[in-house]
Amino acid sequence: MSDRVIAADPLSAAKANPAAPHVDAGDAGYRKDLKSRHINMIAIGGAIGTGLFLGAGGRMSQAGPSLFIAYAVCGVFAFFVVRALGELVLYRPSSGAFVSYAREFMGEKGAYTAGWLYFLNWSTTAVADITAAATYAHFWAMFSDVPQWILALIALAVVLAANLISVKYFGEMEFWFAIIKVGALVAFMLIGIFLIVTSHDVGGHTPGLANITDNGGIFPNGMMPMLLLIQGVVFAYASVELCGVAAGETENPEKIMPKAINSIMWRVGLFYVGSVVLLALILPYTAYSGDQSPFVTVFDKLGIPGAAGVMNLVVLTAALSSLNSGLYSTGRILRSMSLSGSAPRFTGVMNKGGVPYGGILLTAAFGVMGVALNYVMPGEAFELVLNFASIGIIGTWAMIMVCSLLFWRNAQQGKLTRPGYNLPWAPYTQIVTIVFLGSVLVLMWMDGGISRTTVNCLPLIAAALVGGWFLVRGRVRATAAETAGTTPSATRD
Repeated sequence: MSDRVIAADPLSAAKANPAAPHVDAGDAGYRKDLKSRHINMIAIGGAIGTGLFLGAGGRMSQAGPSLFIAYAVCGVFAFFVVRALGELVLYRPSSGAFVSYAREFMGEKGAYTAGWLYFLNWSTTAVADITAAATYAHFWAMFSDVPQWILALIALAVVLAANLISVKYFGEMEFWFAIIKVGALVAFMLIGIFLIVTSHDVGGHTPGLANITDNGGIFPNGMMPMLLLIQGVVFAYASVELCGVAAGETENPEKIMPKAINSIMWRVGLFYVGSVVLLALILPYTAYSGDQSPFVTVFDKLGIPGAAGVMNLVVLTAALSSLNSGLYSTGRILRSMSLSGSAPRFTGVMNKGGVPYGGILLTAAFGVMGVALNYVMPGEAFELVLNFASIGIIGTWAMIMVCSLLFWRNAQQGKLTRPGYNLPWAPYTQIVTIVFLGSVLVLMWMDGGISRTTVNCLPLIAAALVGGWFLVRGRVRATAAETAGTTPSATRD
């Protein structure tokens, strides 16, 4: 049976051939409009986001140059996660991504949990993104007197309107967003290397190793601040799994995905670790703050007319790109869940352009709540939602690795065949990654403050998931029974 038939009518195809691979009703109706260049740049854009452009400044001021170690460590585990997802994608591309895989290997409860944890991730990340966009806009004098919540609302409205048109427009937008981000980082790194080689004065400081050695070394405040910041650094990699969701709307994913995923590792090393090292060499870590992008800080102190404004425009683009990605991915995930009964029915509807606008609008609604948060507490909004987004990311990544582990076990039992492109060192890679994610929760609790409060909310999140399951399980069973042609009591949760 061809993939084209399955994509056109997955449920009918599955009934006609019970031996066919697992198919997901949520995969029907999408247009294969994403090209190789879109997927490659979506992968790049997913590895370069708000967490680097805005978050690195505050983290550098706390942990000093040791921040590059945190980025490197988290980058390795982010690569493991996306590599595991890539193996599942090549096994069976799906716009439902890990929710669809959780449904296949863990049942509907697993799909329900994975989906709503992912929604927690992106609904709170949307708040962080519009907060970041509003913060960036205040850099320009013309916006300095505009309330932060108004700027946040404008950012949400613009990106939402663009996201509702078609996947082709989303792909083009992300392509150019990624081009801008990569171009800006390459330019910054070239300028940074020039400043260091020529010892050019930057705001009264001479770039070079002395900015590290004369200010407490790599660990100016000890190792603990670096460890405690890992939960925030995890947030910086929150979009790496996006290329796995986008694979469901591209042709020939078996050719495109391996190249896109493999390149993530060197991009992490070059852009994240390399940028942080350069920042530490150009200025002392005390020169940076959480109120301004560290890249803007460098150009501001460099005194090049307009340079800081250009870089601020770039980081504003990064925030809008992340928001765009979040609306895109949650729309697809929620549609997969809706057609199985575990999400509201309206999140499963599509427009003529093949866009699941119901799920996108639900995520945007939480963005509106973020606008209200910016009105009530503009100073703490970013940090608050950052922590809840981290919880969603940790849960999502853990579910991906659990799916990967179950996939590996089924392959060992001869139930399926792993693709040639697979996660190395399985099952140890999955186990070590899950342990790492658990340790991040411990570090969040040790950090105290908002981070500890967030971890203490885990029982409430778990209770909400359990309560929600009891509300939807009847519809889930009825939907599964209708699909399988059995009675509800015979279906598996």
